Amino acid sequence: SAAWAAAGAAIRKLHDAPLPPRPGRAGRSIVALAAELDDECELLVTNGLLPADLITRNRQVAEAALRPWTPAFTHGDLHIAHVFVDGDEVTGIIDWSEAGQGDALYDLATFTLGHEEHLDDVIAGYGTDIDLDVIRAWWSLRSLLAVRWLIEHGFDPFAPGCEVDVLRSRM
Repeated sequence: SAAWAAAGAAIRKLHDAPLPPRPGRAGRSIVALAAELDDECELLVTNGLLPADLITRNRQVAEAALRPWTPAFTHGDLHIAHVFVDGDEVTGIIDWSEAGQGDALYDLATFTLGHEEHLDDVIAGYGTDIDLDVIRAWWSLRSLLAVRWLIEHGFDPFAPGCEVDVLRSRM
């Protein structure tokens, strides 16, 4: 719990840093993101990769992420493999290739994707009220966008705790 809270505190420091000059992965426009999501959902159905009801439900959940947000300095690909911890201290964060201005809740959702049981710890360390419906929306959105890419690149989104389990948890 303490390590997850420490990660939340480190993420908050990042989000409070001065804004970089460009949008990052977490800073795509609502219109562009909605179009990308709709296209991907259609491909998932057309290719039979996931059941249509699972896609439809998660597309509905994802809608809550498509809202105005205040720009923050975001990592853009902040998952647990990019955060190094020694005991209860964050010692480093790697892979800044998608960093830029974006929605802070995207980073929090990406970091806790598949680790919902640690969300409260991360939020405690982050130190502010968070709209949990938006976090869950980002989980659905990110998972819907990732499934096909993961399969095409040799990863298994159906493995326990991965994207398909995240999608199923919203049913």
